[in-house]
Formats: sequence, structure tokens, C-alpha cells
Amino acid sequence: MKFRRQSREELSVNLTPLIDVVFLLLIFFMVSTTFTRETQLSVDLPEASGLARDEVDQQVEILIDESGQYRVNGRPLVDQRLRTLQAAIYEISNGDTTLPLVISADAQAAHQSVVRAMDAAGQMGFSRLSIASIQPPREP
Repeated sequence: MKFRRQSREELSVNLTPLIDVVFLLLIFFMVSTTFTRETQLSVDLPEASGLARDEVDQQVEILIDESGQYRVNGRPLVDQRLRTLQAAIYEISNGDTTLPLVISADAQAAHQSVVRAMDAAGQMGFSRLSIASIQPPREP
């Protein structure tokens, strides 16, 4: 007995709607995207032009050298940890947070060292914080 095979229709997927949707998405993203060129920022730090303040009898001065080492009123610290810095500030100020606190940092000091000193003072409650600067040389 000979069985006759049924002829099968060839299945096909119509890709035209898919291509249309992809092109519409492509056009949408091209129109909605802003093309900006990333540039590096050139930062010129300001120089102080104000008059120097009169010296205060009692103040806390934090000196930061270029390697990030701290000195509180001229006394070097054992390490650079936040707790050590806070202990030295507390010892110098005797817990008086109304004293003015001056941070003098070397121009080559890491930004993290200055931020750590500001953070230590802020956590202790010092509100009279100033950062020392020098006046630029005057041009003749």
C-alpha cells in the first residue's frame, strides 16, 4: 500500500514589521540622544585677597604637610587616623568647641587629608573653621 504524503506548506516568518519597529526605535534613540563631548575641567583655584586677621590668643591650628602628616599646634601626631586627630584637637582645646580652628595645608597635600581634618572638627562641633591661605605676590 502506498501512502501519499501530504504536502506541507512552507512556514515563513514575515520580518517586515520587525524591521520597521527596529528602524523606528533606532530613529527614536538617535533623535532623543544628546551628543556631548566630554572634556576635562580646568580648575583655577582662587587666591585670597582679603586682609589678614588679627592673631587670636588661643586657637587650634592643624598643619598638614605634603605627605598628609598632621600637626596640631605644632605637635606631630602618631598616625593619620581620624580618632587620633580628634584626640589631639580635644587635648589642645580642652573640649572648648568655640575656639577658632585653622587648617593650614601644603599646596601638594592630598585633598583627603584636608577633608579628614574638616570632618574631625565638624564631628567634634567646631563651628569657627577657617582655611589658611597666602596672598599672591604683587606684580610691579
